[in-house]
Amino acid sequence: MDPFPYWIGYDAREKDAYDVCSFSCRRKSSVPLYVRALKAGEMRHAGIFSREWRVDGKTGRMHDVLDGKPFSTEFAFTRFLVPYLQGYKGWALFTDCDVLWLADIADLVSLRDDKYAAMVVKHDYNPVRAVKMDNQAQQAYPRKNWSSVILWNCGHPSNKALTPQVVNTQPGRFLHAFSWLNNDEIGELPEGWNYLVGHSSRKVKPQIMHFTDGGPWFDHMRNSPFAGWWTMEFDYMMGKEAKFQ
Repeated sequence: MDPFPYWIGYDAREKDAYDVCSFSCRRKSSVPLYVRALKAGEMRHAGIFSREWRVDGKTGRMHDVLDGKPFSTEFAFTRFLVPYLQGYKGWALFTDCDVLWLADIADLVSLRDDKYAAMVVKHDYNPVRAVKMDNQAQQAYPRKNWSSVILWNCGHPSNKALTPQVVNTQPGRFLHAFSWLNNDEIGELPEGWNYLVGHSSRKVKPQIMHFTDGGPWFDHMRNSPFAGWWTMEFDYMMGKEAKFQ
């Protein structure tokens, strides 16, 4: 079996989050994986990604020059390059880096359905906070958080429309709302595969725990909900604790 491609959004401010995301997924996986950090700088150097953004010197918040809107991570747009990076072939997974794996990725991969161009948890999520993470602006937009975990059918014909030019020139709302796809081309995953800490119901069993408002890798979030779960994984990764299930 060929390694399954897994692209993780990378932000220099969240290196610990990225490391735990990758580690927890590998630790739980029963299938071989090809894990890559999706780094905007590397994409720029390769001539694939050219969107410009500016950082407010006072608040540290990032703003997209194209549409003037704030965004919160360095991988806000690069996630939509995954089908291109995969040569528009096969399946691949993207997740934000601020997730903790509690289940085997093989169980998620088994949900693939070739009739869909992308499969996501279809959250009905309207944030109430004005900021998230390390003082980044919180934006409300249609289909918010759908794009934080994407099981990509890179070989689906409709995804060929998602070229680097489109990723570099279309507004963020177009991309995050999957506007290049018809509604019936977007498949639905069970909510546990993108469990939003502080927002998803406690009745939902998390398979991927998503610290969408920020997690304990930020000092001010050390006591956030489920922070202990993430911290235990971090400690085990660093060799500080015995292995746990």
